[in-house]
Amino acid sequence: MGSDTGVEKVYDVIVVGCGGIGSAALYWLSKRNIKVLGLEQFCLGHDNGGSQDHSRIIRLMYHEEKYIRLAKPAYQAWEEVEKDAGLQLVYKTGGLVFSHLNTPEEKICQLYMKSMDKEKIPYEKLDGTGIKNRFPQFNTGSDIIGLFQPDSGIVDAALANSVHVQLAQGNGAEVVQNVAVTRIIRDQNGILKVHTTKQVFLARKIVVAAGAWLNEVLGSIGVHIPVTVTQEQVTYYATPHVKDFTKERFPVWLYQTPTCDIYGLPSHVNSYSKIGIDAGGPAVTASTRSYTPDPKREAACEDILKQLIPKALGPIAYTKTCLYTMPPDRNFVIDDLSSKGWPEVIVCCGAGHAFKFACILGKILSELALDGKTSLPIEEFTIERDAITDPNYKPSFYMGQAQVAKVDCP
Repeated sequence: MGSDTGVEKVYDVIVVGCGGIGSAALYWLSKRNIKVLGLEQFCLGHDNGGSQDHSRIIRLMYHEEKYIRLAKPAYQAWEEVEKDAGLQLVYKTGGLVFSHLNTPEEKICQLYMKSMDKEKIPYEKLDGTGIKNRFPQFNTGSDIIGLFQPDSGIVDAALANSVHVQLAQGNGAEVVQNVAVTRIIRDQNGILKVHTTKQVFLARKIVVAAGAWLNEVLGSIGVHIPVTVTQEQVTYYATPHVKDFTKERFPVWLYQTPTCDIYGLPSHVNSYSKIGIDAGGPAVTASTRSYTPDPKREAACEDILKQLIPKALGPIAYTKTCLYTMPPDRNFVIDDLSSKGWPEVIVCCGAGHAFKFACILGKILSELALDGKTSLPIEEFTIERDAITDPNYKPSFYMGQAQVAKVDCP
């Protein structure tokens, strides 16, 4: 245990989990001139969870205003980190969302338009021909409706994680790797004792950003958040048409189908095109997941590319797996545990679509830990909502589907 002149060291905040959100929390906390410690059960930069890989989509386009309201400050937060690091993390490529006309998925596109109109986000409405004219890589017909938003792009996920941690360490934060939290208790003085596989650490506040291991950390204080963990994957294709899929020529994209959302990104770091199925994988646990790609989903992605973006195809370079951790309504959890008798513990669950928000979520968590509040709109992400408290709540992981069922879109 750390000591200051023989006295046990008490950290102002301990962050459990140093992935995308946890590393961002560590960074923002370190800027507040406090004693902060990050605990990571694996080595930094591991690929066991959901925070790694070269690129993740960032966008202002969302089907609900509550996410657009967080996306706006997310871009600003990333800019601040870029200035601190002297490195580019966000690349604006522009982004497409599209679906087929006269389908339920078209109504989801209309939700995107309504939300962006309310939040004054500029966008263009395109038909299939307009998409093809703008980006000849697409083979979209007259039965397609699409939206283009120029601020969409990618975040360099792996680089962002390492930058957050390194800047935090430069500000005096400590990080311990390969140490798992096994128990949290509160002593008679109100100090939290964080038991780990190595030693016991003391803290006044704890931020839990443990992804698929969330309930393993919270279980010792009697808290359980109903989440489904799934094994997802992305496939990289060694397209021979390399120059057509660079960030300068090709957008991020999201294609809505009756059963799932398909997404893709331009090349970044490597020379490959990238495609994935959102929330299309099997339910697993952090301990039972495999790292073996699913050939059926690889084949489904290949079929989509043959139909829509044939030049993106080539030999499969590799397929990479990751984990989603999703509450039943697939919305974030950002809250303290006051309602559970643990106001000193702040928790965040990113619901399988949070990396674009990771930097601003880290800032929010730092404010909740040190100020007890944030000015940013997180009311709808409370742990006390029906999706968390009602055991009969019906899960819906296809983003936008539940909203279409509730909203009558013209």
